[in-house]
Amino acid sequence: MESSVLAFATDLLDEGADTFFGHLTDRAGVGGLTLASVYHEARDVFPHNPHRVVRYLEPGAAYFRPDPARWAGRRLAPAPSTAIGDRDPFAEAAAEAGRRGLKLHAWTVFCHNDRLGFQHPDCAPANAFGDRHLTELCPANPEVREYARTLVEDLGRYGVDAIRAESLHFHGLRHGYHHERYFEDLGPVAEALLGICFCPHCLAAASADGVPAEEVRTAVRDELRARLADEKRAAEPAALDGFAGGALAAYLDAATRTVTTLAAELAATAAAGGMRLTFMDGAGPGKGWLSGIDLPSLAGAAHQIETLGYARTPEAVREKVAAFALHGVRPEAMAVILRPMAEDCDGPANLAAKIAVLRELGVPEVEFYHYGLMRLSSLDRIGAALLP
Repeated sequence: MESSVLAFATDLLDEGADTFFGHLTDRAGVGGLTLASVYHEARDVFPHNPHRVVRYLEPGAAYFRPDPARWAGRRLAPAPSTAIGDRDPFAEAAAEAGRRGLKLHAWTVFCHNDRLGFQHPDCAPANAFGDRHLTELCPANPEVREYARTLVEDLGRYGVDAIRAESLHFHGLRHGYHHERYFEDLGPVAEALLGICFCPHCLAAASADGVPAEEVRTAVRDELRARLADEKRAAEPAALDGFAGGALAAYLDAATRTVTTLAAELAATAAAGGMRLTFMDGAGPGKGWLSGIDLPSLAGAAHQIETLGYARTPEAVREKVAAFALHGVRPEAMAVILRPMAEDCDGPANLAAKIAVLRELGVPEVEFYHYGLMRLSSLDRIGAALLP
């Protein structure tokens, strides 16, 4: 079974290559590094960082040096984080990983990008009222798709084994902005409807599939107005698959095709560069339909599906993987992320039992979240759990 640890470039820069890679190989005993290449805004606590305990990550920043020739003239382009200065952490990581015989994966956040969304609102999703969700990029937008393909091509320069594609899909209303406020209870139906994109590109994609897209938008807008105005109405359930005479379901099917075709395009781009594309699905089976995630289709489009195995017991991890199998994703085509920290694990035996379950099911790759966010003792726990 292949293994790796997810990490930030700032972990490498703050600790230095010898300490950072020494912890990966000597303490965790893993065979790979999954390094963030483009990441969203965050504030995190780093238990063993030698320079700071709390760090803010910049919105939508890149942690590699983009090739200027590839990005010339593009509106959407990665901007290096100020935290890396004049250095190229990916080049440093690639050289050191190669020297130590480790695989390097590029953990890449695609459509959850506050910086690009605020800079280019026309590339962000739009709800039924035309309000843009500026923490995101719309995967139906041609410029966004070109940005995603070029990002994969550019990362191929570093000898990356796999692109771990996070946020390669639509997002709901409650995702990714600090101080989000909802003083009235919107209800689950209104929240779901407010998260659907009706930008010109999504409307055009649905219309091309024969969906009455403008009628769907009008119906969604009218339903939202009614639920926002009436507390009792907001609490009423509704079957979205039958909403607007079934036209909303057809509209969401078009969004699913948008995500699936984008994943297929990036998988082909990755393969041309000698890489794999791993589609990261954090929600789990049956929970991503409003995001355009159709697991059977994505299993055929991407080279691999990765999910979060965050759970306290090995049995719960088994159930998570089994649920994917019921949705057309074979265990041998999966990677699973585990957390060795106390929230999920009470010791090496617990983590080892989870890894044993994954091996038994035929899952070929396990990853551990997250190098900088865990104590060094949790890295030791990984090493102990991976021992034969």
